[in-house]
Amino acid sequence: MTWSSLADYLDSYPFAELADERTQSWPMVSSPWNAASVLALYLLLVHLAPKWMASRQAFQLRLPLFCYNLLMAMLNAHICRELYTASRALNYSTQCQPCKLSYDPNEIRIASAFWWFYITKILEFADTLFFILRKKWSQLTFLHVYHHSTMFVICWIVVKWIPTGSTFVPAIINSLVHIIMYGYYSLSALGPRVQPYLWWKRYLTVLQMLQFALGLAWGAQAIVNRCEYQPWLSYTGVAYMLSFLFLFARFYAQKYTIANGEKCIKYQ
Repeated sequence: MTWSSLADYLDSYPFAELADERTQSWPMVSSPWNAASVLALYLLLVHLAPKWMASRQAFQLRLPLFCYNLLMAMLNAHICRELYTASRALNYSTQCQPCKLSYDPNEIRIASAFWWFYITKILEFADTLFFILRKKWSQLTFLHVYHHSTMFVICWIVVKWIPTGSTFVPAIINSLVHIIMYGYYSLSALGPRVQPYLWWKRYLTVLQMLQFALGLAWGAQAIVNRCEYQPWLSYTGVAYMLSFLFLFARFYAQKYTIANGEKCIKYQ
């Protein structure tokens, strides 16, 4: 087998002919092996880095954390603004917007915003790295790894096949939540003097659960109304939102409800 035939074989995958032609030349989009390699490196990080840190002291990393979280909040604000203004200019329906293969400037803005949305999911792997370097083992949970790894894969699928249509609705919601979330973490990185003003941490989880509930409701209405928009994605999205609702609700109960109940018992 020649190198060219091997490359052709590696780049053959299901539904390749249906990919959106506008995004295929953009970085980290064309080949599934790019995404697979990044995901494999992330899972290796999760497996090996804690072992490497086991015999080392935890890092503080306040300045890197502040800069990283502020950057992520700003990136999500850019994505949210681009999706909102371009979809409004195109008079997109928030209920059922068919996919379009168009080179209209506003359509390209939407596709570009989806590409940045995908890139942020790669950058978000740094969340895990910071947990490991700071030895925050309680935050390195199955929910955390599941959330980051699966969102990365789904965003690659979106930017490769459907960076258009109704996908903009859950993307805007997710970006809005991430603006607030990374804004909170950038403030928390400033140290103990800011901590008294960050009493609303528990409500970040509530906000995330609200996001998933809205995503579930939106996907369900797309199925019921038989929207002209990739039915397989609507069904997948509904199942995915259900998994997140379950996992985040369990996390909230364990961290706040059960923990608070135990404190009450101790004080009695």
